[in-house]
Amino acid sequence: MDHTNNITKAVQNLYNTYPFPPEPLTDGTPPGYNWRWSVPAAHHFALGWVPAQWSELHILDAGCGTGVGTDYLAHLNPTAQVTGIDLSDAALGIAQERVARSGVGQRVEFRQLNLTDVQQLDKQFEYINCVGVLHHLPDPKAGLRALAGVLAPGGLMHVFVYAQWGRWEIRLMQKAIRLLQPAGDYRAGVTLGRQLFAHLPADNRLVRRERERWALDNVQDATFADMYVHPQEIDYTVQTLFDLIADSGLEFLGFSNPRYWQLERLLAPLPEWLETARKLPIQQQYELMEALDPELTHFEFFLGRPPLTRHDWSNPTLLRQARPLRSPCMMGWPGRSLLDYDYQPVDLTPVQEQILAQSTGAVTVNDLLAQNPEATPAQVLDLQQRQLLWLQIKSKQI
Repeated sequence: MDHTNNITKAVQNLYNTYPFPPEPLTDGTPPGYNWRWSVPAAHHFALGWVPAQWSELHILDAGCGTGVGTDYLAHLNPTAQVTGIDLSDAALGIAQERVARSGVGQRVEFRQLNLTDVQQLDKQFEYINCVGVLHHLPDPKAGLRALAGVLAPGGLMHVFVYAQWGRWEIRLMQKAIRLLQPAGDYRAGVTLGRQLFAHLPADNRLVRRERERWALDNVQDATFADMYVHPQEIDYTVQTLFDLIADSGLEFLGFSNPRYWQLERLLAPLPEWLETARKLPIQQQYELMEALDPELTHFEFFLGRPPLTRHDWSNPTLLRQARPLRSPCMMGWPGRSLLDYDYQPVDLTPVQEQILAQSTGAVTVNDLLAQNPEATPAQVLDLQQRQLLWLQIKSKQI
């Protein structure tokens, strides 16, 4: 218990010294969007549909830091009540000012609370956001179990944890700084780390990696400290990640950066081996991609608490009864050249543009197809699978 308390205190001291993330405070709505913080977008991505009506929505930002994600959660879910918890009182003070200045302070509550004590909130949440937190806990499994205990049935959780192989050089520099810095003196650790990067040989592997991958982010001391001076970090492989998930009792719903996890990205030039890889169990497919492309620095994914509902949209009757709704998580609309939910370029055909224009949730897919003779169910499904439009189920609500 003393060891656990010492780690928790050390993490708290780091973030009181360097509140994180260090994004500046601004007035009004935060710029752009992150679809992972829009509950309807996350629900559609993870389960393939959205309810036509939402009951009262409670969102937990578990390990909210300075409230950057909390602010987006409140703005992207304008009827939700949002709760943010964190260990650092310094970070929470900034978070409180952030949401007040952005205009959502009346729907956001902050509590200084250890993540493993989240049951003290005495409520359940339909959506939990936990980004960059579990891997800093003394016992991440206990932390995820605690969050699972306050996730409502049918609710979703978005999680982000570090990946082992892509952070290999980071871990080595962490070790070097830890061996040299005065214990618990994080400012001295930042100074030391910057001196090491400045004076090690230019072709040193750690220096090259920092220069190529992280230097722009690490201009700010808070970001540098979070990466290199952190007193607690547990990194994951695919295997240990799925061990963590299995212990929670929650259901894995997919990685939220799916482009990385496409076998074709790596094996398309080798069709015979691509076909062999497709026959592997899904976790082994993930392990194969991790082995072939170890650049991945983090895992980001969705979990859900059963019971969870999915629909087979290959059923033409079910598809035609759904109501298509254009996703708000795109840029450039109206128009044929867009940036999609993941800020990737999309060029629409005239028929696709017309389908999206009429996808307001007011009519069914059947009505839309009747009004557009050139449109087909396959085109609707293509837009749905690319997250450009959502399919609503009128009788369902959460």
